[in-house]
Amino acid sequence: MYKSLIRPILFQFDPEKVHHFTFSALKFFGSLPGVKSIWKGIYGVKSRSLKREFFGITFDNPVGLAAGFDKDAKLIDELSCMGFGFIEIGTLTPEGQPGNEKPRLFRLPQDKGIINRMGFNNEGVINAVERLKRRKSKVIVGGNIGKNKVTPNEEAGRDYAMAFESLFPVVDYFVVNVSSPNTPNLRALQDKEPLKALLLSLKQRNETKKQPKPILLKIAPDLTEEQLIDIVEITKEVKLDGLIATNTTISREGLTVSKSEVEAIGAGGLSGAPVKDKSTAVIKFLRTQLGPDLPIIGVGGIMTAEDAIEKFEAGASLVQLYTGFIYEGPQLVKQINKKLLEVK
Repeated sequence: MYKSLIRPILFQFDPEKVHHFTFSALKFFGSLPGVKSIWKGIYGVKSRSLKREFFGITFDNPVGLAAGFDKDAKLIDELSCMGFGFIEIGTLTPEGQPGNEKPRLFRLPQDKGIINRMGFNNEGVINAVERLKRRKSKVIVGGNIGKNKVTPNEEAGRDYAMAFESLFPVVDYFVVNVSSPNTPNLRALQDKEPLKALLLSLKQRNETKKQPKPILLKIAPDLTEEQLIDIVEITKEVKLDGLIATNTTISREGLTVSKSEVEAIGAGGLSGAPVKDKSTAVIKFLRTQLGPDLPIIGVGGIMTAEDAIEKFEAGASLVQLYTGFIYEGPQLVKQINKKLLEVK
């Protein structure tokens, strides 16, 4: 019903307005008696065979919702009814910020892609913390953290530390986001020395806790092989708990949409089907370099159950959806979980 009826209507309107409308609709319908149970019945797939355990956390299934969809943790209870094994919120910054100027979100239906230059728009970490304190669902929640736009890179560590401390009591794992292309100079933090310093600082802070929580790093799909080798070395040296591969790409290769239309859209990160192969290649490379044990969450261009299986075969431990969820709806989560049970 989503693809045949709901999506064609939603795709007639501005993507960002549709996003907010969808949130309001899910919140409203989810508040009606019995609706959440119906959603669970339609989209949930329960099986011991789907359970996964990584970095001390047991996931009911290996299909998660990527950061960027529910930045401010407004729909945890509703989204948890749609079959996800985990939900990642954020990217959250210490202070709320409006993000980049609108329009900043663009669909590419011909290519099953999305270009965004949102710019870490969020209401600030404290607001998300308050919502997470009130949630009823016990779904695994990851906290994706970043720096405020106005914070210079030399002081980025302070922002990440503030977000980390605020979120620590209410999330199950952390993701350090230095790979978004939409915050000026953020990707410079992926360079070896600043990245190592940032991660070591967070790891040391984490180790002072009674029960430390897993810290993962989210990387871009546009890194060179040399840069990926640096990531591997840092991962081992810092003893990171895992990696997320990958964020959106700044490349526009392989698009069927006209060059003039792409140029009219302008800057931003491209997600969806066009990034699938690049993301999978990064996962495969990381797995060969890191060995079989370090968890890798695969994200990028998963539009079908077969795409998810491809990520697992490349070396992903878990997968996440974002653009695929927008194009295919929650049925995709169910399809992936059912496919996993078939191929076991």
